Amino acid sequence: MLKKTLLLASLSLGVLSTAQAQNLVLYTSQPVSDAQMTVEAFEKANPGVKVEWVRDGTTKLMTKFRAELAAGVVKPDLLLIADSVTLEQLKKEGLLANYDSAEKSAYDASLYDAEGFYYGTKLITTGLAYNTSAPNKPSAWKDLLKPEYKDLAAMPSPLYSGAALIHLSALTTNPDFAWKYYEDLKANGMAPQKGNGSVLTAITSGAKPYGVLVDYMAIREKAKGAPIEFVFPEEGVSMVTEPVAILKDAKNQELARKFVDFVLSEEGQKLVLEQGYLPARNGIASPEGFPTRDQIKLLPFDAAKSLENAETDKEQFAKLFE
Repeated sequence: MLKKTLLLASLSLGVLSTAQAQNLVLYTSQPVSDAQMTVEAFEKANPGVKVEWVRDGTTKLMTKFRAELAAGVVKPDLLLIADSVTLEQLKKEGLLANYDSAEKSAYDASLYDAEGFYYGTKLITTGLAYNTSAPNKPSAWKDLLKPEYKDLAAMPSPLYSGAALIHLSALTTNPDFAWKYYEDLKANGMAPQKGNGSVLTAITSGAKPYGVLVDYMAIREKAKGAPIEFVFPEEGVSMVTEPVAILKDAKNQELARKFVDFVLSEEGQKLVLEQGYLPARNGIASPEGFPTRDQIKLLPFDAAKSLENAETDKEQFAKLFE
């Protein structure tokens, strides 16, 4: 009887252990519909696997994660969030696991961490946009410094937008722009808004017919009939890559690696295309309204340097524009 009881207990623990091994917890800043699509596709490709996911903005997710960390409870196995700078900070703190994914061979080296701590999954670029009724058509970042654009342009503030902070870092560390570019923008009446959504509204309403904006917002609104055009500036664009990373204390390292491989795979990147974004993987088509990848020039970007400069960059921007 005792042996039977022990056997049943052992079997129960085995079933529980197997169930736990087939579960993943994902924290993501993807829009709800995108996150749902990503998770359902992964579960379909891996029968028996269940992914629990929590969706919020990157800042709020990190606040939640930090609180759990302080309480000694690390809940997520994976992070799929907006920008590499946030993950660079977690890497610096020793909170991420490195993984050498075989899928990286289909990616430009600039799109993933050299040590395998995180991998970019898409390209969300920041470029120029203008109202179709505006008299001028900008084609370069420095066009915004011309007299004909004075007091007519808006941009997202890096005090509110992570993409805007990355954009600022990409330009201010570039000797062709540096902080002088932002000083000249200020002198030409550039108007910072809170986020990209506010800039979109300003451009489409005509309140500010020119602006700095993320690509998909302008291209999606144009497809809906809004009076807006997006331009990939000739000097290049900055980007956020929505990277994926595995937590060092993830309960399911092997399954987490499968998830990373999936979102980087051709199948996973076709989902990115279906969601209306530029896939990060080479050889995948661009969504309707976007140029091909080889036509898009990327500005150099150093995530570690951006992290190092983030607070001083925000302080300097605030001092300049507020």
